[in-house]
Amino acid sequence: MKTNYEIRYASHPEDAKHYDTARLRKEHLIEKIFSPDEVNMVYTLYDRLVVGGAKPVSEKLTLEAIDPLKAEFFLSRREFGTFNVGGPGKITVDGTVFELGYKEALYLGAGDRNVTFESVDAANPAKFYFNSAPAHKTFPDRKITKADAQVMELGSLETSNHRNINKMLVCQVLETCQLQMGMTELQTGSVWNTMPAHTHSRRMEAYFYFEVPEGNAVCHFMGEPTETRHIWMQGEQAVISPEWSIHSAAATSNYTFIWGMAGENLDYSDQDFYKHTELR
Repeated sequence: MKTNYEIRYASHPEDAKHYDTARLRKEHLIEKIFSPDEVNMVYTLYDRLVVGGAKPVSEKLTLEAIDPLKAEFFLSRREFGTFNVGGPGKITVDGTVFELGYKEALYLGAGDRNVTFESVDAANPAKFYFNSAPAHKTFPDRKITKADAQVMELGSLETSNHRNINKMLVCQVLETCQLQMGMTELQTGSVWNTMPAHTHSRRMEAYFYFEVPEGNAVCHFMGEPTETRHIWMQGEQAVISPEWSIHSAAATSNYTFIWGMAGENLDYSDQDFYKHTELR
């Protein structure tokens, strides 16, 4: 197996105004989440969120402590949330096995523990997309399915944003320190997410897009409300959204995305909204 990581530094909104397309993508887009028999991750300086993925195929993969953590175990001072977006898989935590099917999630609390990933069938490998944030307390491990989630149905076909927001690793479902994660599924005929656009200066966020049909693409919008920018993305890619930035997207088809947040509070509704006509 192999673990790959990179560090992404936080940017000031005044600086981001001057980024060209290549620089914007370099700073905020995570193009490679999954590689066979590898663990890929990005350590961001936005609330020190880690965004990554593990794709075990022919071998079992280990969640290794990368150098920036300065710890023996990855989870020594961190909590961890993951969604399986591939075939059936298993996550083993110090001998305890959690079986995860498609779109099932797992929360792991902080502690000096060994974590491994494996697939049930190498021909249909599991794909574990994960976020991790610093933790000051240990909360119990817990598997969460869509049946456990708090579900919000929002939007309509007429406004091209009919969607179900599955709040899964959130404080209304289980206890966490600061990490909050969920999954939004857009219905057929709908392409817009997160409209009206908003910011939440108390939290940063990361978006992971998947179930994007072959040959289609997602246009992710970011930036200050009066200085918006866009990043074209493919399926199974992620984008880092600063606390000062809007985060919204439209695609050439319906799709699903996983959102993860870390920062000052756990209040999902803590959002500063902007009217469509206020965006620039």
